[in-house]
Amino acid sequence: MSESIQEDALLFRPIEQSPKSLNLCMAICLAVIGLALGFYLWQSYVGLGVTGMTQSVTWGFYIVNFVFFIGISHAGTLISAILRLSKAEWRRPITRMAEVITAIVLAIGAVHPMIDLGRPDRMLNIFFHGRLQSPLLWDVTSITTYFTASTIYLYVPMIPDIAMLRDRGTRPRWLYEILAWGWQGTEKQQKVLDRAIGILMVMVIPIAISVHTVISYIFSMTLQPMWHSTIFGPYFVVGAIFSGIAALLLVMLGFRKIFGLEAYLKEIHFTYLGRLLLIMSLLWFYFTFSEYLTAYFGNEPHEMQIFLYKVTGPYAHLFWTMVICNFLIPVSILSFKKTRKIPGVIVASTAVIIGMWLERLIIIAPSLANPRIPVPVSYYVPTFTEWLLFAGGVSVFILGFIIFSKFFPIISIWEIREGRHFSVKEVSERVESYLPDKVSA
Repeated sequence: MSESIQEDALLFRPIEQSPKSLNLCMAICLAVIGLALGFYLWQSYVGLGVTGMTQSVTWGFYIVNFVFFIGISHAGTLISAILRLSKAEWRRPITRMAEVITAIVLAIGAVHPMIDLGRPDRMLNIFFHGRLQSPLLWDVTSITTYFTASTIYLYVPMIPDIAMLRDRGTRPRWLYEILAWGWQGTEKQQKVLDRAIGILMVMVIPIAISVHTVISYIFSMTLQPMWHSTIFGPYFVVGAIFSGIAALLLVMLGFRKIFGLEAYLKEIHFTYLGRLLLIMSLLWFYFTFSEYLTAYFGNEPHEMQIFLYKVTGPYAHLFWTMVICNFLIPVSILSFKKTRKIPGVIVASTAVIIGMWLERLIIIAPSLANPRIPVPVSYYVPTFTEWLLFAGGVSVFILGFIIFSKFFPIISIWEIREGRHFSVKEVSERVESYLPDKVSA
């Protein structure tokens, strides 16, 4: 066995040797999920009165979490596809983690609108009585398409690694026999695989962009103050990529520490993704500033009421916390080379996750709390049930990642080996092709 293959044996460790701390984490996640499921069944029995939602604030934590989780899904197929398409060699250890994030959080996010319904069975009305004029039908269609495409995009590049597990005799062998699709690593199979990945990564980028654009339409297609905005489409897409990169960085750190993958997930990966996070932070601030400046300059009475409700009113502490987490902290840390190290990147990523969740809350709750009709202004206060169901969603995310790592390599082994086999000549020829042609005097 060559030295590179011996090194790559480390990537099989999560499947063959799970640390006790991981089993404890699984037990805690299962306990939280079980408790959340019990409270959801109780909510289904007694109704949405157990939540903090009111007659005016009919969307609360559940729709906030729906938009938040769907946004994080952009960490996977979109980032992975763009890095593959641009042939960024440093992408190889992180693409699969990003793609797994997409598949898991899409499933979690898609469930939340059903949780938000007092009668979950009425979800079937979208399929049987849906109207083409409804953004809700567009939403269901786009998420279903995105989930299908991203799952295929996750599975197809995994086939060579699944074949390795089959050849190692890893249990359950029958599962790997089926999923490997008779892969033997021939030149013809490799060409077909490369072609399939190329087609999928081109297809998945517009699908991913369309998903969060359509989600923004649920808000912007209404005449609700501070929602009816043409900027919401790109604003939501930027926010989704922003939170997705932050989530990917936190997942990378977790697996790096637990399984000792420092040789694969190096500081340069955190540095490069930190730069992307900095760029997205600046873009997020640009869109946020444009949105609020337009509302303030227009001085429309209903919009100004909500504007002040956010900036100086009951939601002011959450609004300014959002600005600090999404802009001040990431920019102050990631703008300087000395602080753009792993600890600084992780602090910035954690702040962004918090800030982007607050952004979704600040978009949804204040506008609903201040309707155009003359009713008393309300303030949304989530209950323990809503907090617990949110914790349940996070637990499903963590548990899903752990279970995946117990059956499949969390880092693409065949892509790592392919990258090692790139000769200096091949790399130099590629770089040479980018440079201008020599012109004689």
